Amino acid sequence: MAVYRTVVVGTDGSDSSFAAVERAAGVAADASAKLVVVCAYHPASKQDVERAQDQLGGEAYQVVGSAPAEDTLQSARDRAFRVGAADVDTVAVEGEAVEVLREVVRDRAADLLVVGNRGLNTLAGRILGSVPAEVARKSGVDVLIVHTT
Repeated sequence: MAVYRTVVVGTDGSDSSFAAVERAAGVAADASAKLVVVCAYHPASKQDVERAQDQLGGEAYQVVGSAPAEDTLQSARDRAFRVGAADVDTVAVEGEAVEVLREVVRDRAADLLVVGNRGLNTLAGRILGSVPAEVARKSGVDVLIVHTT
């Protein structure tokens, strides 16, 4: 059985992705491995921010730049610690989820990538591709696809 040294998990703040974070944290805790929680994001444009200000008022700051990603990562970190992971890093990276995850896996010399299965069995996922399917094909390391939906 392989012993993992660095585990990377992706999250987008959904319940499904948080379930994947918890599973990854359990694997990392069992292996005494580092856990790297990653959130890919796209910065909000000025037009998006103005629309958000109209609808959200004083809460609009939450959609600017990486602020939502940072909030998601803090929640994920808290969950990981509760599950027992002792060494947790968080990374917010601008870009598309699949490419961001591959980049972090490479940069951190990770040996396991964990994602949830959301989108894997949807029609859109089958036609357009899904994050779990794409990373499983392209990652170059072991991939754990957690049944989260």
